[in-house]
Amino acid sequence: MQTSFTDNYDKDFLLDTMMGPNAMRITEELASFLPITEGMRILDLGCGMGISSILLAEKYHATVFAADLWISPSDNYRRFEALGLAQRIIPISVDATNGLPFAAEYFDILISVDAYHYFGANETMLPRLLPFVKTGGHIAVAVCGLKRDFPRGEVPQELQPFWQPDMNFYSLSWWQELWAKESNLRLQHCREMDCLQQAWADWLKSPNPYAQRDIPMMKAEAGKYFALVQLAGQKI
Repeated sequence: MQTSFTDNYDKDFLLDTMMGPNAMRITEELASFLPITEGMRILDLGCGMGISSILLAEKYHATVFAADLWISPSDNYRRFEALGLAQRIIPISVDATNGLPFAAEYFDILISVDAYHYFGANETMLPRLLPFVKTGGHIAVAVCGLKRDFPRGEVPQELQPFWQPDMNFYSLSWWQELWAKESNLRLQHCREMDCLQQAWADWLKSPNPYAQRDIPMMKAEAGKYFALVQLAGQKI
């Protein structure tokens, strides 16, 4: 069986640059549902330390705008330059809640991996982002979520010590209902992703203190509640 791009990548590099479930692995699965061709302009919104952008640039030879609020674009630039990707990946500091500094219809694809749920779990964000995508272009996100929404919003007892009100973990059906309200988007690939267990397992091996903190949470969750939710659609 052929291994994936992610499985062949420098594992130490990935462990040092993950900021949650392995974003390169998630991006690889998400991108397989998108019509990416060489030279396409892609906005990677909430890119963290850029491993999602690296996959898009290396595997697909796309031009990627690596946008993040918390990670310095100078730090990301040095990372991309060291990999020989400075001509393909443009690092930028962006706060999506304050609008984007791009021309209308500038991007062929807008992608967001393990970030959108922090700023997009509302009715206003998707309509604000779509104008930056070309008509006929695509928007796709992968977010941490739930297999089923908790009845009455009551968090199971075993997860309560780890739960935070701003986690915004919701089910696939919750996200589909939200995105279905946008009349300028044709929903296409809305599903629970296959790489859930492996992406989390990768993350828990990271020396990042947040990864170590998540180990008891994942033991308590024990495969019963969490999902990776994929949403993808075409602008019409």
